[in-house]
Amino acid sequence: MASNNREKFENLVNVEENQVPLLLHSESSKYEIDDDDQNLRRRVFVESKKLWHIVGPAIFSRITTYSMNVITQAFAGHLGDTELAAISIINNVVVGFDFGLLLGMASALETLCGQAFGAKKYHMLGIYMQRSWIVLFACCILLLPIYIFATPILKLLGQPANVAELSGSVALWMIPLHFSFAFQFPLQRFLQSQLKNSVIAWVSLVALLVHLCTSWLFVYGFQLGVVGTVVTLNFAWWVLVFGLFIYTACGGCPHTWPGFSMEAFSGLWEFLKLSASSGVMLCLENWYYRILILMTGNLKNAEIAVDALSVCMTINGWEMMIPLGFFAATGVRVANELGAGNGKGARFATVVSVATSSLIGLFFCLIIIIFHNEIGLIFSSSKPVLDAVNQLTVLLAVTILLNSIQPVLSGVAVGSGWQSQVAYVNVACYYLVGFPLGLTMEWVFHQGVVGIWGGMILGGTVLQTLILVIITTRCDWEKEAQKASNHTKKWAGLP
Repeated sequence: MASNNREKFENLVNVEENQVPLLLHSESSKYEIDDDDQNLRRRVFVESKKLWHIVGPAIFSRITTYSMNVITQAFAGHLGDTELAAISIINNVVVGFDFGLLLGMASALETLCGQAFGAKKYHMLGIYMQRSWIVLFACCILLLPIYIFATPILKLLGQPANVAELSGSVALWMIPLHFSFAFQFPLQRFLQSQLKNSVIAWVSLVALLVHLCTSWLFVYGFQLGVVGTVVTLNFAWWVLVFGLFIYTACGGCPHTWPGFSMEAFSGLWEFLKLSASSGVMLCLENWYYRILILMTGNLKNAEIAVDALSVCMTINGWEMMIPLGFFAATGVRVANELGAGNGKGARFATVVSVATSSLIGLFFCLIIIIFHNEIGLIFSSSKPVLDAVNQLTVLLAVTILLNSIQPVLSGVAVGSGWQSQVAYVNVACYYLVGFPLGLTMEWVFHQGVVGIWGGMILGGTVLQTLILVIITTRCDWEKEAQKASNHTKKWAGLP
């Protein structure tokens, strides 16, 4: 009997990519967690293989999309300081505001699609994605005023008139990009839940290459200036949308894409509540560090402080693509196992993901500490800026280490459907503890940017990570698996 089980397990491990759904179902998971058939090393190897099947393409696709914004800013920077300032403000303030919210709202699909896929309710994945399109599109309409009235909003926030005027014009050209989020984010999570991550990576690469070529053509060939840089960014993001949709609708997902259905308009209120919880959970983290930059702008010698912090935030942003890949992968793996009714598999997936991401975070943390005198040279040759960056490297290293753990635990929350609970944790940690502590370190103890950042890390990120660790370790995984089964039946309209 044991030999038969072992043969079944080997067949499951060696399944081809077009049979990937079998990898995530309860039958394979039960073999993985059976200690009589598999030792720990083999279990870790199989789980890591599944994890990296998602993590690798997820990291690559995030780096490519992040690079498109960097390329846009680079082209704008060669046009002039005002153009660079306008693009930077729109990307970081206006687009950054709704990007975090819409991205978070779309992550509700990681719970629903992941659990439905694990429970073999394949047709529901397409329905869920269409519901997400409807909800996110409506949200985009509600958010339109921040683009239409960007100029008066930025003037109210104290931006110079010339920068605010140009930023307002740029914001209007960003509206197509704004609406692309409503379709691209759900498509990405829909495919991700099925382990079709290589498709996302290839389409992202095509979009990046298109963006590079069109940016040069529009800016230097057609001489369209800053408007040209924005048009190319819009075009690249819609390449992502149409590329993913064409793959989905033209035979790439025969079991999970049932075509457009009126069923997508049912249950929208419940879907909206879960999406809103997911949005709040993630956007609170996204906005937290933007507040850090705004606070730093009010310090003495603000220019040096902001330059140094920007260097550190850029490094942190690039490295953050790795834990964000683990965030996505963990959400999918946990949701798949819970949907399959396998609580122990979900727990094991959590342990392997947290351990792997933490080791990678520790590696980069040590790199930052070892090369603390050199990392600033990548971005600046100014000695005051380099000295300021050097003073922040310890905080940068700590942030990178914490960010290798916290997003993974957030991924567990998404996969388990704990978004509402974690949203409350984020509000309490970031805005009731971290933000006031950062202000205190500056206004009372006059510790400058080190005090603001250190206070916000200690009061916000550290506290949030500890609470998420406690929630995760105390979780009754078998009970969560039963909840996932009930949720799947409820969302699918089953008794």
